[in-house]
This record gives sequence, structure tokens and C-alpha cells, in this order.
Amino acid sequence: MEFPDRSDVDGLIDPQPLPAFARVRYAPSSETLDDPVGAARAELDRFDVGELAPGATVAIGVGSRGIHRIDDITAAAVAWADEHDLEPVVVPAMGSHGGATPEGQREVLASLGITADGVGAPIDARMSVERLATVTVGDTDAPVYVSEAALDADAVVVINRVKAHTNFTGPIESGLAKMAVVGLGKQRGAKSFHSTAIAEGYVETLTAALEVIESSVPLLGGIALVENFDEELAHVEAVSAGSFLDREPELLERAYAEMATLPVDDIDLLVVDELGKEISGAGMDTNVIGRYRVLNAPDPETPAIDLIYVRGLTAATKGNGNGIGLADITRQAAIDQLDLTKTYANALTSGSLAKSKLPVVAPDDEFAFRTALAALGGYDPETARIVWIRNTEDLAELHVSAALTDDLPDAATVRDRDVHVAFDDGTAQFSGR
Repeated sequence: MEFPDRSDVDGLIDPQPLPAFARVRYAPSSETLDDPVGAARAELDRFDVGELAPGATVAIGVGSRGIHRIDDITAAAVAWADEHDLEPVVVPAMGSHGGATPEGQREVLASLGITADGVGAPIDARMSVERLATVTVGDTDAPVYVSEAALDADAVVVINRVKAHTNFTGPIESGLAKMAVVGLGKQRGAKSFHSTAIAEGYVETLTAALEVIESSVPLLGGIALVENFDEELAHVEAVSAGSFLDREPELLERAYAEMATLPVDDIDLLVVDELGKEISGAGMDTNVIGRYRVLNAPDPETPAIDLIYVRGLTAATKGNGNGIGLADITRQAAIDQLDLTKTYANALTSGSLAKSKLPVVAPDDEFAFRTALAALGGYDPETARIVWIRNTEDLAELHVSAALTDDLPDAATVRDRDVHVAFDDGTAQFSGR
């Protein structure tokens, strides 16, 4: 598909002056572990491996998120298994991500620094699954699947971040339970879960499926990771199998307290430099932007953002642009980065079709801003409330329009004022960069 170039649309919207911006450092108070890898290693020792014979295999499930020190923590889990005379194998526990192919899932892990040579263990990226049982959730029958690579192991340990989910709220959201059910379910398990969850509820579906997983898979437990506002690990905890549903609600409360959020809630235009699967399952953290765009799930009440402009994709997302549909405007440069096969594999599996729709595509930054400002209606550079971020995970440094500086919280410090945006061949650039 070809989108209009600059000459096709240049005369449709008049240029508008952008407001002056302020460069802001946003640093809410938070805790950081001094030695998160050492903490993970100590927590792994809480698992009882006494019944495993020397040489028994341990599948270490790892997902697709860019979690702080995830490569080092994975390597620590491998070393822990080696020290107990066990045979570790890393299993991608990421549902359909990576285009739902073994090669794609290996590629995703490699983008996170997780390779066989790097962590010291082979990677079994088979997409094949076994159907364990069928559970009834409400009025829906849901098959439960699990990776054959996990079933073939003598023990399974999953490693995941506990955080707010991008589609729903509840006592359990993203974490160990979801990785065991959805991540280890590969594409077929993820599809079955999401199809049922949309109709019957995410927590209800997760709870029913987890019971099957725990009764059929040799699950030792999981390493739960909680990050702080600065995307650094604040807490690491071993949670034994059978305790996920009991322990995760408290961990989730801590994650919510530490969660990165924008410094203001009322925004006319949010500009996002990049989205990606390693940042969030939805490309952008929906709790940060205030948009779920999921059937049967109301959007978060805050923040209230009128328009979102996404400028591009991360390199690590490898073309998976799931989440671009959460934006109202994008540019040709972002479209050129898209791998629709990977994006559609994600959308078709999750059932969140809106997240993969294409927004209006501008030829460049300059025209994207013209489009957004005109769409706001009654635009005035003196009062426009614009926030510009790198991505929804990295919120420590951002730019805000001058009209917002008086609304910033105490945790935000204005570093530079009167920062202006210039356009070089249509590409936006802040003065001083």
C-alpha cells in the first residue's frame, strides 16, 4: 500500500507554530536493589530440588519483555541449575511473539541479550504444544495447551515481571501465572486463552487454566521481578508452584506503587518516539497512555489524552508493530519498519485487533504535527498541552510544552526552558540535541 507523499497533502493543512518546550527530569522516589542478580540467585535456592536426580532437565521459561537485567538473571538461573547437577534449557515463554516461529522467538530472546552462548544453556524454541485438558469458564469451553519443551523437562521455572496488564485490571495481571498459562502455551495456548478471556474475563480464565498447568506440568515455581519507576529491579522473589495466585496480588500492589506514569493527566497531544514488544505487550503501556482498546474492557480513567502520535518502532521489536493502532497518527518512517506478518500473528492470537490497525500516516514529522494540531481544534501554541516521550517505559527524561510547566508535580524538575523544535527535511529535532 502506498501512502500519500508530501506533495499530495502539503496544501491540505496550513503549517502551525509549535509551542516552546521544557526539558524535564521526572524522578519519583523509588527503591532499587543493589544486587538484583545476587538476589535472584539466593531466591532460586529456595526451590526444593531434592527429588530431582542428577542430570534432570530444568526448563527455564523466559518471555519477550525488556526487563532490567533479564539476561543476567536468566544466566543466574542456568548457573543455579548447573550447581545442582541439573541440565538447564531455556524455553521461550512468549505465546505468539516473534511471529509464532522458533526462529522468531530465538530472535526475540537474542534482542534481549539471551543466547545459548551468553547464558550457558541451549534454547529449545519449539512451537509444538500438547493439549492438556479443556476447562469451562462461564459459558465457554477453553482448551489448555502447554509447550512440549516444558512438558519434556523434569522441572520448570518461569521468570517474569509482575506488573499491570495492558488489557485488564484484577488481583492478578501480568506475572508468573500469565507466563505459565499464556507464555508456555505458545501460539495455540495464547489464542485459546485470549479468545476465552475476552468473553468470560481474564482473571477467571487465567485461574481455571493455571489449575490444569499446575497439575500437569512439573512446575517448581517462578522468579517474580518487580521494577521501579526507573525500570530497575526493586524486588526479586521466588514463588513456589501452587502459590502464584496467593502471592501475586501483593506483588502487583507493589508494582502499581512503583509503576512509571506520566507527570500530568490532562494532555492534548502525546508524542511517542518508539513502541515495541520489549517495552510492553501492547507496544505502549496502556496504563501509561490510558487506552486499552479491548472489547468488554473500559479504558483507564486517567490519563486523558486527546491524540497520540507514534514516530517509530524499536529495533528490538523486530518489526512487530502491535500497538500502533493505539495511536491516532504515525509517519511513513514507522510504516517502513513494520513487519505485518509478526504484527498480525500477535493481533490474531490476542484478539486485540484494534492494536494493529493503522492510524493516519503522515509523510514526515512536520506534516504529522500539522495534522495533529489541526485535529485538536482551536489550537493555540500558548495553551497547547503536549508531552513528548521516548517510550512508555522510559519516562525519566521528557519534554513538555510551556503551558504544562506550572502543572508539573514536585518530583519533576525543569532542566531547560524555551527548547524549540526544528524540522530538517521534515524530521523533528529539539534544539540542543
